[in-house]
Amino acid sequence: MKRGPDRLLSTLRSHVSDQRVLEAMRAVPRDLFVPPELAAEAWDNAPLPIGAGQTISQPLVVARMCEMLELTGAETVLDVGTGSGYHAALLARLARHVYSIEVRKSLSRQAAVNLRAAGVANVTLVVGDGSRGLLEHAPYEAINIAAAAGGAIPPALCDQLAPGGRLVAPVENGEQRLVVARRTEAGVSVTEFERVRFVPLVSRRG
Repeated sequence: MKRGPDRLLSTLRSHVSDQRVLEAMRAVPRDLFVPPELAAEAWDNAPLPIGAGQTISQPLVVARMCEMLELTGAETVLDVGTGSGYHAALLARLARHVYSIEVRKSLSRQAAVNLRAAGVANVTLVVGDGSRGLLEHAPYEAINIAAAAGGAIPPALCDQLAPGGRLVAPVENGEQRLVVARRTEAGVSVTEFERVRFVPLVSRRG
């Protein structure tokens, strides 16, 4: 069977109903966000190593996270855990602007190369502690966390959600599950969804 966007989309369609997300998955060249030696596997529905002990997440999980954010195209998004820049590139097609923060400088540098190669211009990359968010550009209509928080979503990230904003993250409580947090007039409500497996969210102490 041919490897490529069509093959991947045929897998995703039974799990993802947001057509804008599916079109973004088709349009963003995942092969530009993996090491060259893994380019032949880029369109497989599987995570792949990107160096520094990190991975580019399984496309199905990425698509589901994008769908859960319910983006319309007008939002400012905070992306925590840039990695290769792939998730940020997808969010950039679905929102107005993306601020993407990564604790590892080497990964952020490579993500900049990848995003330029893919022609993505509406992503601002920042090196820093994603668990603290990025207060200078808050609040955000949507926050994506691409690493597993232990026990609960970091409070600083919930605090940076705009009214009506959505946050999606894997949270580890005995098992990892995707959760969606929403800021309402009554506070922040959290709903659990499917089990997933992400690397831990790294924070800087002090």
